[in-house]
Amino acid sequence: MTRTDDANLAHNVQVLFQPFMVGTLSVHNRLVVAPMTRVSATAQGVPTAQMADYYRRFADGGFGLVITEGLYTDERSSQGYLFQPGLANTAQREGWRAIVAGVHASGGRIIAQLMHAGALSQGNVHGASNIGPSARRPKGEQMAFYRGEGQYPVPEAMTAQDIAQVIASFADAAIRAQDAGFDGIEIHGANGYLLDQFLTQGINLREDGYSGSVMARLRLIREVVGAVRDAAGPLFVIGLRISQAKVNDFTHKWFGGEQEAAEIFSALGALPLDYLHTTEHEAWKPAFGEGLSLAALAKKHSGLPVLANGSLHDLVQATAILHCAEADAVTLGRAALTHPDWPQRVAQGKSLKSFDPGMLSPIADLANAQNLR
Repeated sequence: MTRTDDANLAHNVQVLFQPFMVGTLSVHNRLVVAPMTRVSATAQGVPTAQMADYYRRFADGGFGLVITEGLYTDERSSQGYLFQPGLANTAQREGWRAIVAGVHASGGRIIAQLMHAGALSQGNVHGASNIGPSARRPKGEQMAFYRGEGQYPVPEAMTAQDIAQVIASFADAAIRAQDAGFDGIEIHGANGYLLDQFLTQGINLREDGYSGSVMARLRLIREVVGAVRDAAGPLFVIGLRISQAKVNDFTHKWFGGEQEAAEIFSALGALPLDYLHTTEHEAWKPAFGEGLSLAALAKKHSGLPVLANGSLHDLVQATAILHCAEADAVTLGRAALTHPDWPQRVAQGKSLKSFDPGMLSPIADLANAQNLR
């Protein structure tokens, strides 16, 4: 890189440090910690003091907003991984208070991601059965670094009562998030988990109003968003994470290509959401081989603020996606794990190390990562 290139990059990175609004929430820069499952809660899903230190480090390091790992929403069927934290009961809610307060004390904002694993559950201390839109075994195998082994079990096809219970659990968890002091919640509709299972053709084989057209496959997402908004009120920030790829099917693409993306994002833009959070392997690349990226399609068709995730530790791509107005903020996972002070290091022109996959092996928990520091 030439001296001119260095100067241009230094100028361009300033866009990362501009404030932005998401709903009623003011964030002091456009650098966001992406949700990352760390399986470090107690066996009963209660957050720990170690987790409080972990989350506060990101705010101390300059990230304007932190999105938590996925938090399970009920004690029946939503937990995905052993030692995953939840927001399903009073003890879990109380455990989050100190974490939220610590992030706030360091000048950051924090959003709780609410998640139901559905058919991809590979560890639930509250029950033994998996549920999903249809009784179809998920692709792939369980993730060893989250203590899984072998194929996923065949889930039970959800009844109308199951669906109603799931919707209510998201609303109840959102109220607990408010009570714990979170600045908002993000509904996890991505990566192959339950809400994404309903959206995905070939996985959702139902023969009722939750399957078929795009709007029918989006019905559960629409009903969850509506219930959460009704419960949380008009001012609480509510976002939705969405993707094509799944943790068990990394190369999946929406069957209808860009036209289906337009339908999905137009429908989501009509919901009472404050933002969308798109995730791809490389966020800046065309979503369907050519044309716009998934983030840009979300921005174009929804009219909502968009948080983009996917290898945006690349400063050139991170700044470009903001300068081109394809997204309003970037979310970082591997870079944040490597450098909790990533924003400060970039602002000061310090060197950045590559991510060490050993941080997630053999178990992707905080104890293992701490041993590598």
